[in-house]
Amino acid sequence: MTDEGAAGAAERGLRRDAQRNRERIVEAARALFAERGLAVGFNEIAHRAGVGVGTVYNRFATKDELVGAALQEPARELLRVAEQARGAARARDGLVLVLDGIAALLAANLGLRDIALTFDEQTVPEPGPAIADVIDDLLTRATAEGDLRAGVTVHDLVVALWMVTEVARHSPDHPELYRRYLQVLVDGLTAGAAPLDVPGSPAATADLSRRWAGARQR
Repeated sequence: MTDEGAAGAAERGLRRDAQRNRERIVEAARALFAERGLAVGFNEIAHRAGVGVGTVYNRFATKDELVGAALQEPARELLRVAEQARGAARARDGLVLVLDGIAALLAANLGLRDIALTFDEQTVPEPGPAIADVIDDLLTRATAEGDLRAGVTVHDLVVALWMVTEVARHSPDHPELYRRYLQVLVDGLTAGAAPLDVPGSPAATADLSRRWAGARQR
């Protein structure tokens, strides 16, 4: 092999190594974010990936860049659940499907929960706004179909998802416990109950969501 050929082979080998390192870093970050949320630092991710922390910084200039790479595919799974729910023949059935499916995914992935429920479009462009559109459409339809109590908004369901996934976070030995409280909340959506007319603005959800995800560090 010529010197030029050897140099080219070495360069290709370095590129393959760099790609493998990137994949290991993304896989490690995805697992750690799911287990512990977005406060996990580069040192822990590097240790899980089996690389030096400098390698993590070389591959990802910012924490947001790594979060986006690690959570883009889990975020798409949320969208798939939402689109399936949109197709339900009865809107209330779609609401039950989307709340149950999204709660299951967020309960299993704390980092995704922080991204999805704070509508962090900068880090992961999807799924927050798209899911909100689906839920808003289902709420409108369920109201028109007479299945939904008056006064329920998208903001109320975002907070409901925070609450039930928080139950899941604090009951690792009882992973299905959160479903009990999800059922209570879903039943509370049913038409026939008094209109939802209590103090507090649903629009304050954005601030509440940011505070709930306040442990996040970048």
